[in-house]
Amino acid sequence: MATTTSNNVQVIRSAERHFKDAGWLQTYWHFSFADYDDPENVHFGPLRVFNDDVVRPGGGFDMHPHRDMEIITYVISGRLEHRDHLGNRGVVHPGEVQVMSAGKGIVHAEFNASRTEPVRLLQIWVLPRTRGMKPHWDQRQFTPDQRAGRLLPVVTSDESDVAPNALRIDQDTTIYVSSLKAGQSVDHTSPAAGRKAYLFVIDGAVTLNGDTALSAGDQARVTLDADPRLSIRAEQDAELILLDLPAE
Repeated sequence: MATTTSNNVQVIRSAERHFKDAGWLQTYWHFSFADYDDPENVHFGPLRVFNDDVVRPGGGFDMHPHRDMEIITYVISGRLEHRDHLGNRGVVHPGEVQVMSAGKGIVHAEFNASRTEPVRLLQIWVLPRTRGMKPHWDQRQFTPDQRAGRLLPVVTSDESDVAPNALRIDQDTTIYVSSLKAGQSVDHTSPAAGRKAYLFVIDGAVTLNGDTALSAGDQARVTLDADPRLSIRAEQDAELILLDLPAE
């Protein structure tokens, strides 16, 4: 895995990601997953999986089990249907976020809800603080207006009123999404130095901290050793997702 590193920022370009074409699924795996095994690229703090998937019409993942993992799905385009053994069923639309806390065990299936259009989604796995908890599933719609020109928190463990509409997970992690017009900037201050930030550019182009250029498909893994602040400026209209993570 080729990378560019400077000033506590590790950049991995879109073309440097591991790609797999399974016919019904085209996917970029940001960390070791399934038959992609890289002992130097297993996790980033508690972030264990970040998959950028496109599922063709009629394709999907059959019923399969998970346990002790916080699984977050963000749909970019198309529609993704979820079913699980607890009786939960829902269709996740663009801009909608799904959280599945696998806990002591859950069996589920996910598939493209359209017979004509592909679905693009990000699937993110975060290691939980507590093992063996009761499984939980939820989803919530967030509109383009809500994320326009700002970092919108959509997933968090924070029980305060800072992010009252965000879905909850069992980890000291907050996930933000943002839609920026060219020339717009957003700033983020992590709760403390020593934490980590993971930035992925879904579309467009941005500059991170004034000197790191990122385009669609690029990711930046930031270690916030001394300064917990980040600044993101859109050089083109851009869609992005940012994870604020504990050190371990």
